[in-house]
Amino acid sequence: MPTSPRYRPITVERLVTELADRIAETAAHRRWTRVLIDGADEATDTAGLADALVDPLRVRGHEVMRVSAGDFLRPASLRFERGRHDPDVRYEDWLDVSALRREVLGPLESTGTGEVLPALWDTTRDRAFRLPRTRLPDGGVMVLNGELLLGRGLPAELTVHLWLSPDALRRRLPEESHWALPTYVRYEREVLPTESADVVVRVDDPRRPALREA
Repeated sequence: MPTSPRYRPITVERLVTELADRIAETAAHRRWTRVLIDGADEATDTAGLADALVDPLRVRGHEVMRVSAGDFLRPASLRFERGRHDPDVRYEDWLDVSALRREVLGPLESTGTGEVLPALWDTTRDRAFRLPRTRLPDGGVMVLNGELLLGRGLPAELTVHLWLSPDALRRRLPEESHWALPTYVRYEREVLPTESADVVVRVDDPRRPALREA
């Protein structure tokens, strides 16, 4: 019979250290390394974990580029074509997957140019950022944070999923965003992120995470 996964309690500081060590070990053997930090927006702090990795990776000798999937959403006219609170549209159509692959992940293939567009669409002003491309030096690491990133064929050397139990997700998600709960239920059912991610961190209490044992 399959056994339930075991989770090891860990401090936030130790989690960052262990992740940085693992990423640096991978980056030592690659031209570029792409890391995805995945978790429910507004309920998990994927950006905070991604940001916390920057300095430790630089100390380990790797330049870091930070990218947010929130800067690669589709224009409002497309995201809200069927209303602002459609969970299926959020799941299927909010993220511009093709642009993210073309502008960020593709250029960091081993034969790529390393020229990355750090942000595409400003959702606050609903218009393009018009930023220049930035080259990530050889040996560099690109850390991308966002939600619903797995199961889309996005190429990466390491994927991290911040997991919440259903009760914790409902508790942590702002009430005005509870309309999106079916989005995450569908994601769990169809993508199985706790099985597909390389690293799974339980964050029911963000101050006391737990790391899934290998």
